[in-house]
Amino acid sequence: MLLALAGFIALIEVVLSLADAGVILDPSLRLRVFAAGAFWSELLYGGRPLFGLQPVTMFLSHALLHGGFLHMAMNLTIVLALGRFVSDRYGAASVPTIFVLGAVAGGAAFGLLSRGGFPMVGASGAVFAFLGVWIVWDWRRHRAAGAPVGPVLRRVVVLAGLNVVLYVGLGGMLAWEAHLGGFLAGLALGTWYENRLETELLTARAEARRRKAVPDAD
Repeated sequence: MLLALAGFIALIEVVLSLADAGVILDPSLRLRVFAAGAFWSELLYGGRPLFGLQPVTMFLSHALLHGGFLHMAMNLTIVLALGRFVSDRYGAASVPTIFVLGAVAGGAAFGLLSRGGFPMVGASGAVFAFLGVWIVWDWRRHRAAGAPVGPVLRRVVVLAGLNVVLYVGLGGMLAWEAHLGGFLAGLALGTWYENRLETELLTARAEARRRKAVPDAD
């Protein structure tokens, strides 16, 4: 499931990159796809969509599009790395769940906090959702081991610092709002998944004690 998701996003970028180079279709394809699939904040405030459902579909479609191959590669590297972790720990269904909810939360935060006329594309909201889930796991892991949680907090500070540096370095062309929304969604999802695992573990232990206490009928 993780590879299928990454492969689908990569296929879209390959087609758009080939069109940019004039190999297939025409060089205007990326602009036309962005017009229909990017996240446009003004559509939430009275802007005229290209089609009726665009103000809804853009909450997910923007995460499938990227500004170029490097942009896509950076996002997919993190998705593949952390996606494997969450899949192993929480089950395969957690990958599309975190990706979709992270993308939607990222779009929602961007729509609420950004009033610029430029569109937003990229899976960074979903990426930061995976990062948020990982931070929750790391926090719980440190607490369970009785270890200081300072290293976890420093990782959060580093993530925030990287956003500031990139925002300045890119001249403000960084959708930090989507990063924030995705990260908060990841924290909420990570907490829910970890609580579910803890409940399942306690239930399994209780069931094991019950079976041990009840003598074998034979």
